[in-house]
Amino acid sequence: MTVVADKPRSKRKVRPAGRVASLRSGLTSWMSRPLADFHLLLAIFGMLTVLGLVMVLSASAPGQVASGVSAYSVFQKQLIYVCIGAVLFWVMLRFPLRRLRHFSTAAMAIGVVLLALVLTPLGDVRGGARSWFTVGPISFQPIEAVKLALALWGAHVLVTKRALLSQYRHLLVPVVPVAMLVFALVMLQPDLGGTITLGVVLISLLWFVGAPMRLFGVIAGGAVAGAVVLAIGAAYRLQRVSTFLNPDADPLGAGLQARQAMFALAEGGLFGKGLARGSSQWRYLPNVESDFIFAVIGEELGFVGCALVLVLFGMLAWVGLRVAARNTDPWIRIVSATLTVWLVAQAAINIGYVVRLLPVTGITLPMISSGGTSVVTTMIVFGILANCARHEPDAVAALRSLGPGRVGGLLKLPAPEAYRPPAKRKPVRPSTPPRAPGRRTAQLPVVDERRMAGRSAPPSEYRRRESRRTQGRSEQGRSTRGRGRYN
Repeated sequence: MTVVADKPRSKRKVRPAGRVASLRSGLTSWMSRPLADFHLLLAIFGMLTVLGLVMVLSASAPGQVASGVSAYSVFQKQLIYVCIGAVLFWVMLRFPLRRLRHFSTAAMAIGVVLLALVLTPLGDVRGGARSWFTVGPISFQPIEAVKLALALWGAHVLVTKRALLSQYRHLLVPVVPVAMLVFALVMLQPDLGGTITLGVVLISLLWFVGAPMRLFGVIAGGAVAGAVVLAIGAAYRLQRVSTFLNPDADPLGAGLQARQAMFALAEGGLFGKGLARGSSQWRYLPNVESDFIFAVIGEELGFVGCALVLVLFGMLAWVGLRVAARNTDPWIRIVSATLTVWLVAQAAINIGYVVRLLPVTGITLPMISSGGTSVVTTMIVFGILANCARHEPDAVAALRSLGPGRVGGLLKLPAPEAYRPPAKRKPVRPSTPPRAPGRRTAQLPVVDERRMAGRSAPPSEYRRRESRRTQGRSEQGRSTRGRGRYN
């Protein structure tokens, strides 16, 4: 009995597999292009910028109307800062990375001075922390710039001393003492969220430079002990911890933000209520346009909007670490990896306390939350990451041989410089010791190895014998000349 195969069914089974294989091969071929990482970073940057502007307008407009001011007041300020950040993003794309590395030491010194000055009467107090400078209509936080300076300067120091990093004193000094000084200045404001992100930057630097695991165990133990001391030392920090453990204890006071954020996420459902149709921004959720904007995304755009934010930051983590892995310059590798971990960790902390996985720390969601200093600094970081992507070896070869391309020509970007490893120093030969005055040094004869091949004694023994004979002749000659001269 013969069995006839079902041809239509077999075709139906093969087609989806063929489509998936073709899609996978097409994606793999596109990702193997020299500038794939650069284009992906530009796409992530653009989508986060647009999403942030839309959500700031939607989250802030109803509350501003209820306060009797223009509905676009917060949005206009955010738009101005985004324009400033876009210009600085373009400047960072064009700025040579070698010069940026050289300027990192001065930037770190200026940042420490600004952190010290903000504690004086020159600084403004907002939200219980003296962490702002106000110059006319412009206000900024120096801590945001110090995070970036610490990443650039720390990578510069560790790469410069990479041959000595097996010793703890070279691994930790001077990066860790300077970081501890910055931590102390930030905690005097006090700003717990800024201290946490600075700790993320420091740990990332030590991790990507290859510090031993026992050092991270010590850091983790110190961080836990420090967190316990800080929580007990201040009443408002202890209240945050207790509210995180039991938000229903004070539902209209300390637990209001956490409860309202969960209600907003629950009301959003799968697709959300639509833009500007949520109820959180009508003063039901405090700090809705800054710290808790992810709750507004969940309420107005639903699970789909939240998933989009998570996917964008997940792509940022993958592309940023891919840029670090594909570069050959060790400073670019550490900088790109550290900056990527910083942005993604900050987003994870913000989303974590919105969904009640972490205590509230007041950390903004990068590129989406309202905040001038935060969005400008984040756009500068994106510019540095995109510049690092253009310095991949394949990208450098393509840009120098084929030209800047459409995006590079539109942005007037110069061709990146190829990485040149530092020249290895030749070992210095020890200098000849000074001769004593009036004393001649016996010259050893040059021994021919071929002539010694047939001798019974080994070459080393033969050299010793010849040296003894030569020294004996020279001593005999000196004694003879001495008797003839003085007699």
